[in-house]
Amino acid sequence: MKIEKEAEKILKSFSEALKDIPELEETHYMVDNVNLSREDVAEEKNPEKILRNAHTDEEGNIIADKAKWVR
Repeated sequence: MKIEKEAEKILKSFSEALKDIPELEETHYMVDNVNLSREDVAEEKNPEKILRNAHTDEEGNIIADKAKWVR
């Protein structure tokens, strides 16, 4: 198949490019900010801004796709 041939070509060119990268020892980084988390705070809700982005018909009714995500 054409896709398989192209994939093989890409892999070969990638492996050729990797040959130019020098082998180095592993580097470990010590970072003080491991597992940082922020407070769970509610942000201000602005319904007018949300409704500005909604699709509406000529009468101003909001149009929503029903079950578009369901197969």
